[in-house]
Amino acid sequence: MQYLFVAALCMLIGFFSSILICVVNVLLTTPLWVVNTRLKLQGAKFRNEDIVPTNYKGIIDAFHQIIRDEGVLALWNGTFPSLLLVFNPAIQFMFYEGFKRKLLKKQLQLTSLDAFVIGAIAKAVATTLTYPLQTVQSILRFGRHRLNPENRTLGSLRNVLYLLQQRVRRFGLMGLYKGLEAKLLQTVLTAALMFLVYEKLTAATFTVMGLKHSHRH
Repeated sequence: MQYLFVAALCMLIGFFSSILICVVNVLLTTPLWVVNTRLKLQGAKFRNEDIVPTNYKGIIDAFHQIIRDEGVLALWNGTFPSLLLVFNPAIQFMFYEGFKRKLLKKQLQLTSLDAFVIGAIAKAVATTLTYPLQTVQSILRFGRHRLNPENRTLGSLRNVLYLLQQRVRRFGLMGLYKGLEAKLLQTVLTAALMFLVYEKLTAATFTVMGLKHSHRH
């Protein structure tokens, strides 16, 4: 009983520690993502006339122009949905463990193929559920709109909900999932391989420690 309590406590500490690390990572790297997004979209032709074209000469110049024209807080556009997306891995692991427990009721242990497939499915579910937030995140990071000039610090819950509503109104519900296929191809294979390696390393660790690794929970 004491062992289970300690194990559960360690899991909780690990969970909240990982969330804290992800939050710090979001706050530190969002300015880089904002600049990266704008540089990638620079020169693209948009049908929306409300989008202001950019003319950055490089990373340093992009930082300089954003701070000069929009204020330093504009570098953190999209922070709110990014913070919400911190829970994407938690959703992913929750579904992975759920699929894993169901599978282990029918067999003694996971095969490599089992770990790969349920890892892929878990990531696909997590990505699909959170993709609308990723869409809004990209819009906020680009941030070059003539809309809401009085509110340059984009990313509040109100703005996120407004952009989701506008997206649905203009493109329909599927407008929230534009580009999902490419995102799934990008993330699902990586996650599947990660879970496969995770299960192999876990089994190898228990073997080296001379312990019997039980997959049952």
